[in-house]
Amino acid sequence: MQKHILNSVEDGIRAIEFLKKAHSLLFVENTAKMIASCFKKGGKLLIAGNGGSLCDAMHFAEELTGQFRHKRKALPAIAIADPGHLTCTANDHGYDNVFSRAVEAHGKIEDIFISLTTSGNSKNILEAVSVAKEMGLSTIAFLGKDGGKLKGLCDLEWIVEGFTYSDRIQEAHMAAIHIIIEMVEKELFYAV
Repeated sequence: MQKHILNSVEDGIRAIEFLKKAHSLLFVENTAKMIASCFKKGGKLLIAGNGGSLCDAMHFAEELTGQFRHKRKALPAIAIADPGHLTCTANDHGYDNVFSRAVEAHGKIEDIFISLTTSGNSKNILEAVSVAKEMGLSTIAFLGKDGGKLKGLCDLEWIVEGFTYSDRIQEAHMAAIHIIIEMVEKELFYAV
């Protein structure tokens, strides 16, 4: 069993090391700058994902609205995770529209819609990106595998490739999210 555990540990390390690639570093930098600029203009983040990626979206939002490393002003971010909204919309408009309806309800031109999807093929994420773009929101995609149908559709995108399973992709996504939040805080509150 220890051999299998060690193999999993090595795979996890490989996922995190994906962040050291030049295109990953550039994505983190550009995403942090875009988010900081959004907040400076009075905008907010709308963040969505399915399953574990929805949990990551909630984590992303709470680190901004609550606190990350240091006390600072709360930053506006909404994870599209309200069970009442999700079930009402799924029942009345179909599951493919659960995120797009929230973007339509809450999105403003100065906002950013952030999608987290390891496949890039989630219909509800694709629909939300389409609505966000129609409304003039900026868009960011955290992707995996080959990027799926969402590849090339957002203003910024990052594809964590080379992993068969979503767990490793999500681990890389969350590490990037933490670094992005750290850089946003530095840009807004601790720049020297």
